[in-house]
Amino acid sequence: MEISAAGRLEVRITAADVGKRVSVRRLNEAGDTAEKFTDTVGVLTSWDNGVLVITRKSGEGVHIPESSLVAGKIVPSAPARRRGPAASYEELARVAARAWRPVESERLGEWELRAASGFTRRANSVLPLGDPGMPLDAALTAVRRWYGERGLPAYVQTATGAEGTEEMLCAELERRGWEREVTAELWTGGLAPVADRAEGAGVVLSREVDGAWLSRYGRKGLSDVALRVLGSGPSVWFATVPGADAPAAIGRCVVDGRWASFAAVEVDPAQRRRGLATAVLAALARRALDEGASAAWLQVEADNTAARALYTGMGFAAHHAYHHYREPADTGTDR
Repeated sequence: MEISAAGRLEVRITAADVGKRVSVRRLNEAGDTAEKFTDTVGVLTSWDNGVLVITRKSGEGVHIPESSLVAGKIVPSAPARRRGPAASYEELARVAARAWRPVESERLGEWELRAASGFTRRANSVLPLGDPGMPLDAALTAVRRWYGERGLPAYVQTATGAEGTEEMLCAELERRGWEREVTAELWTGGLAPVADRAEGAGVVLSREVDGAWLSRYGRKGLSDVALRVLGSGPSVWFATVPGADAPAAIGRCVVDGRWASFAAVEVDPAQRRRGLATAVLAALARRALDEGASAAWLQVEADNTAARALYTGMGFAAHHAYHHYREPADTGTDR
């Protein structure tokens, strides 16, 4: 924290610093915790009516009364990352979007509106990289109209926790009643260590998704649109470990330049803890290396402890959190 020459803690931030990454210390209210102080680091997304809102890396907004501040300062826009390949948020967001391509899209300024009959939010949400070319309220009205014409709820995909992410947009959406419905993390890592994990014996790779693969995927009655989304991407591979009645394990990989994405890794519950997920990832990683990729990314839920342990052991680390905000039920909220 900021300490003056006299050894006192000081608050060195003001409302003019909204949008910057800050670190603050506040005095806890009586009975709030056993600790006297609480430290919070994140982006200062508002400072109104005597209350600060700081958006943490996870996307959580922390409300702090101005009167409780003990110290505060501006800190670097993003912490130094010690693991994983170097990559900007924008690069990863665009690569991730190409791995789950919509069947229909339209530009709204620099925003991309994406739709695929509702199959996966990644292909049915706005990717707001840049300026929509109009005030936010007008942009959100246009977004809701576009999705409404397609019989779909409006979602906006945002991110927090890295340089160039969208904490300010998250705060503005929440102020307008948009609900953060889904939060996960995008992790990155080197591709070669994944390929070296196991031989991947028995893993069958294919360019096409078949009925056996879909039976393990666990989504019933997928439409032709859903199958198009699954097969989309610059270079798509499906991995299958054959089983008696259904595949013992499956996975999907999209190779895109230096990046390979891993998704849809599913294992028969009766055959877990036998290294099948590792075998699937290793086989896909070797194929991606053959196509010139060197880095990998994947998406993992915060509460999926088994997956997080597996990916950590392979050298992956969180790059940023991403969120899907759903339009408010009251159609007049953002107009």
